[in-house]
Amino acid sequence: MLLLLRWETCSSLCCTDKRLNVAYSNGTSCFRAAVFSSLSKLSLLGLVMGLLLGACTPSAPRESDKPRVVSTSTILTDLTQEVGGDEIELTGILPPGSDPHVYEPVPADTVAFERADLILYNGFNLEPGLIRMMNAAGLRAEKLAVGEVVTPLQLEKEGVRVPDPHVWGDVRNAIAMTRAIQAGLTRVAPEDQAEFARNADALIRELESLHAWIQQQIATIPPAQRRLITTHDAFQYFANAYGLEVMGTLIGISTEEQPSAQRVQKLVEAVKSARVPAIFAETTINPRLITTVAEEAGVKLAPKPLYSDSIGAPGSNAATYVDMMVANTTTIVEALGGQVTPFVPPR
Repeated sequence: MLLLLRWETCSSLCCTDKRLNVAYSNGTSCFRAAVFSSLSKLSLLGLVMGLLLGACTPSAPRESDKPRVVSTSTILTDLTQEVGGDEIELTGILPPGSDPHVYEPVPADTVAFERADLILYNGFNLEPGLIRMMNAAGLRAEKLAVGEVVTPLQLEKEGVRVPDPHVWGDVRNAIAMTRAIQAGLTRVAPEDQAEFARNADALIRELESLHAWIQQQIATIPPAQRRLITTHDAFQYFANAYGLEVMGTLIGISTEEQPSAQRVQKLVEAVKSARVPAIFAETTINPRLITTVAEEAGVKLAPKPLYSDSIGAPGSNAATYVDMMVANTTTIVEALGGQVTPFVPPR
C-alpha cells in the first residue's frame, strides 16, 4: 500500500476572501492527497482527521479577544459579516458556489466548530451534513438556527411534509434573520452591542428598499406570464412574497434527489401547459437535464442561471445577498417579459 500525502502548514487551513475579510473553512483546497491503493474513504478520513487535529491544535492562547463566529451557508456568512463588521472573527464553512444540501464536512470544519464561540446555521435541514457533525460533537459554542426564526412553508419530500429551508427568498425573512444574527452576536460580545445595532439597522434599511424594489419589478411581468419553472424547489418563498406561481421543478427541495425519466417527462408537459416564455437553470446544479426539458418543451432556457443556495463568487454580479436577489430578480423579470429598472440602495 502506497499513500502519498502533500501536507501544507496549518496556517493555510482556511482560505480567505479578502473582500469580506472572511476565512472559509475549506480543507479540500488546502490539503491534497494522492492515494494509490484501495484505501476506504472512512479510513482515509480518520487518518486525515487525526493529522489535522493533532497538527493544528493551538498551543498558544488566542491572539484576539474578538468572538469567533462560524457560519455555514454563504448567505449567512454575508449577512453576519454585514452585522458583525470588524468586531468579530468570522469563518464561513461553505465557499461561494457550494451546495449546502450535499456538502460533506471536511476535518477543517471540525476545527472551526471546536474553536467557535457562536455557530450560525440555517436549519430546517438545509445543510444536513454539517448539522449532523455539529450535533454529534460536544461543542462549547452557542448554536443558533438563524433560518428557524421564520415560520416555514411546508413542502412534500418523499411523501412527508417538511419545512422548506430556502427562507431567504422572501427579503422580509432576511430582515428577521438579520435581527437574529444581531441578537446572537450581542450575546457573545455584549460590549459591541451598539456597533452591531448600527450595522443591523443599516442593513435592514437596504433590505426594506430591496423588498419594495422586487415587488415593483415583478409587477412589470404580464400577469399570465408570472409563472416560474426551475431546476429544484428553492423559490417558493420568493414566489409567495412577490406574486409568482411555481408551476413545476425538476427535483424537490433538496438537490440530493435524482429526477426519474417520468418526472422529467412530467415537467416537459407542465412547461407546455404553462405556456411560459422561459424556464430557469441554477448555478449550483448541472444544467443538462433542465436544458433537455426546455428543448423538448420548445421553450427558451433563460440566458442566465438563478442563484439558489449560494451567493456568487467575489467579483460576480451576486457576491452578496443583496446582489444575489437583484441578479435573480433581473433574470426572472427579463426572461418572463417584464422590464427592469436598476436597484438603487438607500443612502
